[in-house]
Amino acid sequence: MKLSEVAVTSAKVGAVSARTAKIGLIADVVATAAAEGDPELVAVVVSWLAGDLPQRQIGVGWAALRALPPPAADPSLTVSEVHATFTEIGGVAGKGSQGRRAALVTGLFAAATDVEQAFLKRLLSGELRQGALIGVMTDAVAKAAGVPAAEVRRASMLGGELPSVAAAVLTEGRAGLADFVLRVGRPVGPMLAQPATGVDDALDRLGGTAVFEAKLDGARVQIHRAGDDVSVYTRSLDDVTARLPEVVAAAMALPVSSFIADAEAIALRPDGRPHRFQVTGSRFGSDAARATETLSVFFFDLLHLDGVDLLDLPTTERLATLDALVPATHRVDRLTTGDAAQAAAFLEATLDAGHEGVMAKSPTAPYEAGRRGAGWLKVKPVHTLDLVVLAVEWGSGRRTGKLSNIHLGARDPATGGFVMLGKTFKGMTDEMLEWQTARFLDLADGAGSSPTPSDGYTVRVRPEQVVEIALDGVQTSTRYPAGMALRFARVLRYRDDKTAAEADTVDTVRTLYDR
Repeated sequence: MKLSEVAVTSAKVGAVSARTAKIGLIADVVATAAAEGDPELVAVVVSWLAGDLPQRQIGVGWAALRALPPPAADPSLTVSEVHATFTEIGGVAGKGSQGRRAALVTGLFAAATDVEQAFLKRLLSGELRQGALIGVMTDAVAKAAGVPAAEVRRASMLGGELPSVAAAVLTEGRAGLADFVLRVGRPVGPMLAQPATGVDDALDRLGGTAVFEAKLDGARVQIHRAGDDVSVYTRSLDDVTARLPEVVAAAMALPVSSFIADAEAIALRPDGRPHRFQVTGSRFGSDAARATETLSVFFFDLLHLDGVDLLDLPTTERLATLDALVPATHRVDRLTTGDAAQAAAFLEATLDAGHEGVMAKSPTAPYEAGRRGAGWLKVKPVHTLDLVVLAVEWGSGRRTGKLSNIHLGARDPATGGFVMLGKTFKGMTDEMLEWQTARFLDLADGAGSSPTPSDGYTVRVRPEQVVEIALDGVQTSTRYPAGMALRFARVLRYRDDKTAAEADTVDTVRTLYDR
């Protein structure tokens, strides 16, 4: 199968807004892949159109894609060839690896046409956002296979990923779904939560009564145990068993033969408050062996116990089973109530303890694996800062030709300058992109003539434009001079009613960091 077929389909999907049109386009190209009878080919195509690499990370980002050879005139690359090249790039290591990786990337792009280059750039940079989200992809696979979408959805939830389900159903038919059942040792797509504006909103949406749980500022893990074998997976279904011996020990301490559980792993200080998230996160990275902090484990849901699946039971029944198994010291704090004042007090106590907020869960909801179900809501405060734009980066993909990613700085009264705290391109509408491109070209250093980006794609601007930023918090960073960075920053609005002299100071940011 030619790469051009996938690249052209991707461009078409990105150009249409109707869900049915997207499903039809994807179904056609997936069916074409299936016609070759190669399950791996199907899985690769489905992964790519969802914006993912089967290899996860291969060490190629935008920095490696700035200078590329001219496109080829005619398409010649196949999906299998490109997939194999990605695998080879990801395996490059040792002395001279950077040059070898660059040579492989250059060779790949030299053989790609312009539409193929555009597709590959967006895929490798993680910016392949074309509306083909998991729901659309699931429906497209079902359409191509001629089976009910609900069956494909259930199989992908329990199988952990859609590409493998697609490969089975499109090459084996409906019978190929039979293997995708809940199985200890195989990660399950985790149930996710929708946001709520507060505890009152959560109670209204959940029918007046909710199970409120502390939303810890740790890392979610899925724990599988079968006898003496324990496997631990991240939210993204990566196997991190070897890095988390405390989680393995906690699983082995329970008086059962087999189970699948949701839990939170978190590094706590001696006073019981959480360390900053990076301390917990360091235990999950490639340098985990050098991390020194011990993790605590807190269970909050149970999906399977000693041969019995619990997925379809209501929340209250799953939690009753969990409570009978796991000591209270290893369970997330919980309150079931229909009283908004009690819920608000529980939220405040959780925040005072240093955590993110609370989860609100429907007492009757099943566990909707792999879905952002209406039965789970998350409530956490949103912090805002008025910061100053220091520079802007040219966009890519659908943002090509627009100034997109903004560099954010806080005012430093001690020096009269600004301290950079991070970047973001989140929250920007098409209208905002149009406006800010014109605005920041006017503010560019050397404005009045053609601005010259300092590194080929970053435009430095005069620090005059104030922007209101929403963020989840402030974290430790060695990348920026203040030692802090914004966490999950996104644009709310530009503040033309404020001058840069009225922007928040680095001291204000540090107060939020210390809190």
